[in-house]
Order: sequence, then structure tokens, then C-alpha cells
Amino acid sequence: MPSQTSPRCRNRLVTAGAVTLLAAAGLALPQAPASAAPAVTLDLATAGVPEVQAALAAGQLTSVDLVQAYLDRIDQLSINGPHLNAVRAISPDVFEQAAQLDAERAAGNLRGPLHGIPILLKDNIDVAGLPTTAGSIALADSYPAADAPLTADLREAGVIILGKTNLSEFANFIARSMPSGYSSLGGQVINPYDASQTPSGSSSGSGVAAAAGLATLTIGTETSGSILSPARANSVVGVKPTVGLVSRTGIIPIAASQDTAGPMTKTVYDAAALLGPLSAVDSEDAVTAANPLVGFDFTSVLSDQALAGARLGVVANDDPLYQTALAELQAQGAELVPVTVGNTDAPSILVQEFKRDLNAYLSRLPAGAPMQTFDQIRQYNIDHPQGAKFGQYYFDQGAQVDLSDPVQLADYEQARDQGISQTRQAIDLVLTDHQLDAIVSFSQTTGVGARAGYPSVSVPAGYAADNLRPASIVFLGTAWSEPELLALAYDYEQAAQVWRSPEVINPSLFRCSAITDQWTDAGCPVLPVNADGQTIAPSVPVVDPDGDATSSAPVLDPAVTTTPGPASTADSGITSAGPTPKPSPLTIYPTTSRLPDTGGRMPVSVAVLGGLMVLAASVALIWHRRRDVTD
Repeated sequence: MPSQTSPRCRNRLVTAGAVTLLAAAGLALPQAPASAAPAVTLDLATAGVPEVQAALAAGQLTSVDLVQAYLDRIDQLSINGPHLNAVRAISPDVFEQAAQLDAERAAGNLRGPLHGIPILLKDNIDVAGLPTTAGSIALADSYPAADAPLTADLREAGVIILGKTNLSEFANFIARSMPSGYSSLGGQVINPYDASQTPSGSSSGSGVAAAAGLATLTIGTETSGSILSPARANSVVGVKPTVGLVSRTGIIPIAASQDTAGPMTKTVYDAAALLGPLSAVDSEDAVTAANPLVGFDFTSVLSDQALAGARLGVVANDDPLYQTALAELQAQGAELVPVTVGNTDAPSILVQEFKRDLNAYLSRLPAGAPMQTFDQIRQYNIDHPQGAKFGQYYFDQGAQVDLSDPVQLADYEQARDQGISQTRQAIDLVLTDHQLDAIVSFSQTTGVGARAGYPSVSVPAGYAADNLRPASIVFLGTAWSEPELLALAYDYEQAAQVWRSPEVINPSLFRCSAITDQWTDAGCPVLPVNADGQTIAPSVPVVDPDGDATSSAPVLDPAVTTTPGPASTADSGITSAGPTPKPSPLTIYPTTSRLPDTGGRMPVSVAVLGGLMVLAASVALIWHRRRDVTD
């Protein structure tokens, strides 16, 4: 059994420009208190829980240092630079959280293995002091009364709530033609591995943030594919738990029959460490009453021998990366059994549950909440068409559902029960008839597993030879089989060693921000500036009275300022080639007031260049997007 604090060393490529844990002056993001702590180099592009905890335990850095470093990286990559647009908001008390946990560590009081570790939550999960928006301008000022139980459990475990991620609006259940990763409030999330491709969804921001190292951990939610699909698109580990393992109270829903939250992380170890505090019983969420894994340490079952002797059902696919992954499973001692997994012929029940369950969430909000019913949100989008760029097909469909009508109720219950029964039987019969430990697929089992409410674990399987786009394999099991699935996934991950950061796979996207290489000078233009730091605009002809151009003179634009590159951070040893743009501020919500009046604009102020990039990517995404049911 490998050490639970130091899993087998991962052979990751360390990128140029490793982040040094020092506060950067002048950013619009909140700043850490002044500290005399020495600089510690930790590559946030690759660091996971073991690496970060080792540095914290050794006293090489504090959680306050760590928070500042992640905020610097968010500013560098999500707001500016490639403008990944993964992060929507930062917790107003993030430094207070970190300082408190640092004080507890100094006193010898550790809450657990995630003490002092920052996390980003998908913005359909309630966090006290932040609005829960689901990416909708209709909910831009919708503040919950308290943390979701999930959030409160994370705080109790010592996790720092860094902020929230962007997502496909209403978890991709507003319009049929909307690109994954788009929302009327947050804009378009960008895939860091290939900006021309979908980041998938609906947990787009969480997947991108995990891949790009914008927090140590992230959480997404899934109804059908919304964790597993963006995990695949962004080359991260995604765990879709058994429905009932994790509380859903305080999470904007689609359908209670299938909704769940789960980890999205760089590694299986990190996902297992995060799943522990998420596993709970919630008196407001009846389905959690059957949870047998409360208090279970999922890292305790991780082993690099889990595949030895395992029997795995294999769903056929000819993709070379999948075939390579299957060969690795066999090399580790697994016996592979070809299988076919059925599904259900029952109609989907997502529309039938949408209005009922969204109204249930809204009913928990404070009395002054701006939106208190499903119908109010739908009408707001009618009155504010900028909130429904791609229409609101699913709201229109949901508005026609009336479960107080005995006929509609009977039809819905028949479809719900049949769908759950048939999909569970389809999975369980394959497992039992072939005496299998799990089923492995190239993501084909996403839908059937979601309908059954059964767990799946997605693990990166490499990058396509012709375009380096990510791929994953998925381990599917029966209810409450998370320990077995995580053990199998961990052994595969440790043996395959295929994960690479997006900075390695797609360096041109990061060249002028996170990495410096031999092509930086040629690839990153530097705008000329005058002695006052003003950008010198391109020269324009000066025309004499006769109409002849006699000379040219520069035009100064006082609204744009840059500092000449290369620029360096003196104590960190990092050189940043190219101009350093004036930071675009990420909105920090004050603890004693509501949202500033932004006229419905998203809280991340986007630079013009970033906006053009998002527009281009959005057009491409319409043609390249890969969708699941709610992906």
C-alpha cells in the first residue's frame, strides 16, 4: 500500500515559469497581509494535495501565501493572458479563512488532510457572502441565507473556499443550441488544451480551473455528463458519485433523480481526498439517508496493485488511445471481458423535474431574493433578451409541466421509475453475470450511469496523436462502489503516467503569460511606450494644406498603459517577457453589501482582447462542441 500522503511520484513535465509564492503588488485582486516568509517555488500548474500539504507541513509557505499565489495565477490566466474565463468570483473573506487555518496549524490543530487547501466551487452551489447565479443575469444578485451543507462540510474539513467557477448557464439546461461553457452572466469559458474546442460542460469552469492550476481542488455538478464530459475535455479526473453520497441541498438543480456534486481534480488521489468530506447524510436531502460511506477515507483504498486480478468489462471502441489504455490495464494484471451495456427506453424526466426542483431551491432563499420562482426567472429572460441569447427552450418546456395534474404526474412517475429500474438492471446484470469489478468505457457509459444514479470515475488516457486533444477512460460501477472504482482508477493512472498540463500540450496559448521559452520574444509583441508609460499608437500621416503627406506622427492613447518587457519579479527569479497589461479586476463581493450596480454585466471585467478571443472561440465551439444530455 503506497503512502497516503506521498503517492507514487508522478512523472509530470514541469513547465517554465513556475509560480513563486510571493504577493504581486498592484493587482486588482485582494492582497495578502505583508509577510517576511521566504520565497518558495511550487509549480501550481502541476501541484496537487500531497505537494501543497508537504510545503505547508514543512513551514515553507502558509495558506495565506498559497491563496495569494492562486489569485495571482487567476489574474494571469483566467482574467488576463489567454483569458480562460474559468473563475467567476472570489470569496470576500478568503484571506481571513487562510489566516485562521494558518493559526490553527501553528497551534498544532489540523482539521484533516485538506487543512489549508484552496478550492473553487461551481457557481450553482451556495456559498455565504457570494451570490449563487448558475451563470444567469437573472440571479446576479441572488444571495443564499447560508452555505450549502456541502460548503459547510468543506469548511469544517479545513478547506479554503477560494471562490466560484463559471459554468454552462443553468447547468446547460436553458437552451438546446447554447455552446457548452457559455452563460449570460459569465461569458464563454475557454478550453486550455485547445481554444478551438469546447470546454464541455456544464462544469466547464471547474474543469478548466483544475486543469490550469487555478486552485488545488475544484467541484462540479452533474445530472448527465456534466462532470465526466468536461473532465474528459480538460484532461482532469472527474468523479460522478452515487446519487445520495453528497448532499444536494443549496445547489441549483435540474432534476433530483439524477443531480449530484463531485470532485474535479488533477489526480485520482486528490479526488479521493476531496470525496471524503463530501460524503454525508443531510436531513434535508432524503436520498442521503442510505449513504453507507459517511466518514470513509477514500484515500485508504488507493493501491498500485488494485488492477492485479481484477475483472473488468470493456465496452468496445477502436480509438488508439483507448486501445493503449486497455493494454495498460492488462499489463497491470486486469482480465478484460468484452461487454455490451444496455440502457432504457423510458423518456427523459429532466424537464418534468426541472420546475419543481428549481422552485424548491428558490423557496429556501431569503425573503428579499430577486427571483423566488421558476416563472419569475423565465419572465425575466423574456424581459431581458440579453439573458437568453440562445433562447430558453427548457424553461419554456418546463413551464408547461404541471405535476399537480394526475395524468402528468402518473406519466412522469412511470418514466422516472422505469428509467431508473432499467438502467440499474442493465449495469448490474453485466457486473453480476460476468463477475466483474467494474465496467470500462471510452465515455460511452456516461448516460446510462447518470440515469441509474450510479458512480463513475473519469481518468485522463492521453492526447490524440494528430491534434493533442485530451481523451479519458471511465470506470463505472454499481451503487456505493466509489472505493473500488477509485482504487482501479488510481492504479491505472499511476501506471499510465499520461497526464500533461495544458501549458505543455498547448504552449502557444500560455506563451505571453505563464510560460517563457525560446519563441517568446518572437511570439509576444511589446507595445512601445513613452516616458510616461503611455502606449504609442501606430503612426498616422500628417497632411499639409495641399493634401500631401509630409510626415508621420505618433498618436498617444492615454487610456491604455503597459510596462515594457521583459519585466521581472526581483525576488522570485521569474522573467515575464512581453508587456504586462493593466489588470482587469475580478469582482470581490464585500461582506456587508450586495453586488455593485453593474447593469447586469458579468463580475469579471474582460479586457477587449479577451472579449475578441471569446467571440472567436464561441463561433468555433458551435461547430466543434461535443454534448451529452446535459453536457
